[in-house]
Amino acid sequence: MLNLKTSVCDLLNIQHPIVQAGMAGTATAKLAAAVSAAGALGTLGAAYMTPDEMRKNIRAIKEYTDKPFAANLFCVDMEDHWEGVEQAQKVLNRFRAELGIEEAENYSTANMFDDQFQVLLDENVPVISTAFGVLPEDKLSLAKEKGAIIITMATTVDEAVQAERSGADLIVAQGSDAGGHRGTFDISRQPYGANIGTFSLVPQIADNVSVPVIAAGGIMDGRGLVAALALGASGVQLGTVFLPSDESAAHPVYKQQLLESTEESTVITKSFSGRPARGIKNKFIREFEESAEPVAFPSQNTLTSDIRKAAAKQDNPEYMSLWAGQGTRLLRSRKESRASDIVAAIMEEAKEILG
Repeated sequence: MLNLKTSVCDLLNIQHPIVQAGMAGTATAKLAAAVSAAGALGTLGAAYMTPDEMRKNIRAIKEYTDKPFAANLFCVDMEDHWEGVEQAQKVLNRFRAELGIEEAENYSTANMFDDQFQVLLDENVPVISTAFGVLPEDKLSLAKEKGAIIITMATTVDEAVQAERSGADLIVAQGSDAGGHRGTFDISRQPYGANIGTFSLVPQIADNVSVPVIAAGGIMDGRGLVAALALGASGVQLGTVFLPSDESAAHPVYKQQLLESTEESTVITKSFSGRPARGIKNKFIREFEESAEPVAFPSQNTLTSDIRKAAAKQDNPEYMSLWAGQGTRLLRSRKESRASDIVAAIMEEAKEILG
């Protein structure tokens, strides 16, 4: 008999085996706090935040709830690599002209990882999650000294084994169904990420590691939770289902695009950031991919930032990064608008299935 009180609940000191994904840009303090207060694990998407922004958001979460929460960072090279920038800029400048914004010449990406990580230590963040790789050994030791629990995202069995050996306490098995960036460690070997479906990946990772596994990718309801548990996971990580919620920082136009999309709407693209990510296909993706190759991450992300911001100000979804998983049709059947109600409904659905 499957039990909804799992080892993930025990380890994270949460009521429900649900983790909210650390979606940079949309998972701010309001969403993370609401999910944690509902008995699941909320996550602050801190990867692009300045240290000051992180500190402000972490303290806001603590003011709202005394429940555990996580903060998510990228463990990847954040140095700029500008090879191919001229061709990319030709296309991006065409987009800028269509949006009526000026062309910029000087770009650089701030490498804030050390300072961001120090904030996590200073603020005693109870759970630290990572994407694109494992925490460096020195950082992991410091986090463990503070008593932090480490969650690492993996997209293959080999990555999961590497994560466990590095000291991860939990592993997120991120299937190709998942929205947003692929968590693949080495995209030089797998340019569009390791694209193994969630329900193929989860049992294989669960069979090859000894720490609890959290399933991620395309899971939108209690059926997905129960299925993940049956395949050997001890919990699920959900992102897309929370994007339309009241507490999400997603743009209203973005939320509408999610509700109008289907399982056929998304593609994996490197056009926005230089790393593979799943999102709703729009004019930006179509025209960029027809005309140029993106420069490497994080430089492409820096290059496209002004376009994405302008598109948001103009309520123009054709030039926004609309990250989403493959289960978006299921959003239409969800009646809940608050994150806490989404958590409660998913748990109720799972209990009904288990009878």
